[in-house]
Amino acid sequence: MITAISGIKGSRLRRAAAVTVTAGAVLAGGAFAAAPAQAVTTPSIVAKGGYVMNNANAKTLYTKAADTKRSTGSTTKIMTAKVVLAQSNLNLDKKVTIQKAYSDYIVKNTASSAGLIVGDKVTVRQLLYGLMLPSGCDAAYALADTYGTGSTRAARVKSFIGKMNKAATALGLKNTHFDSFDGIGNGNNYSTPRDLTKIASSAMKNATFRTVVKTKKYTAKTITKTGSTRTMKTWVNTNGLLSSYSGTIGIKTGSGPEAKYCLVFAATRNGKTVIGTVLASTSIAQREADAKKLMNYGFAVL
Repeated sequence: MITAISGIKGSRLRRAAAVTVTAGAVLAGGAFAAAPAQAVTTPSIVAKGGYVMNNANAKTLYTKAADTKRSTGSTTKIMTAKVVLAQSNLNLDKKVTIQKAYSDYIVKNTASSAGLIVGDKVTVRQLLYGLMLPSGCDAAYALADTYGTGSTRAARVKSFIGKMNKAATALGLKNTHFDSFDGIGNGNNYSTPRDLTKIASSAMKNATFRTVVKTKKYTAKTITKTGSTRTMKTWVNTNGLLSSYSGTIGIKTGSGPEAKYCLVFAATRNGKTVIGTVLASTSIAQREADAKKLMNYGFAVL
């Protein structure tokens, strides 16, 4: 009997010990599974300025000289499009006759062009594609001339640029000023990575804008001055991220002697959108590499 009782006690002790060991293993396994992930390393970019935010709530995700004023090149055209699309009773099918002044401006400034042909009647919708895909300064001029007010072209352009600055003020931007409709400024055209990102985020609320800036290629059919139909050379979007970064939804490149290489970008993955800007990078390839680093980081910390 004593031997039997001792055996029972020994068996119970062994079972208890086994339970204790098993529980310890579970706790250890749980602790291992719950171990915090490695912190995401903040990226280093070549661009002199950069900014990324969560487009849903405007939460800042990354900054580098985000409030330093810089020349913005053709990223200025984001505001040009935004002002046009904000016009009351806007008719996207309204036809605009291309003036010689627009092509002369391109030649004078050796500016990027949509290749608009004098005398052609081009719709506002087509001009927006010509503005944002090949970054046509002729398209920008046509839109400014059409949607500014005044009895002379110079007055209308001045009026339109005034609307661009009013729009910046309405967004609460204190480090942005426009003195051109296309980024070819007169010494007083500047913004910051943070401000440009906010302009872009606001512009992206417009469905037409979103459609235009995510388009890789577009071919316009215009009406010539004789009434026949002309098929324009296909416009290709200068934003290489549309083909090289999954989820990219826009939005605009920029470059120039002072601006260097700029890119305002946005991408959506798993229902989340990051949007941002790099200013003054060193090449087309580098601005895209900088943007990819920032988007990867943005998605990692969202």
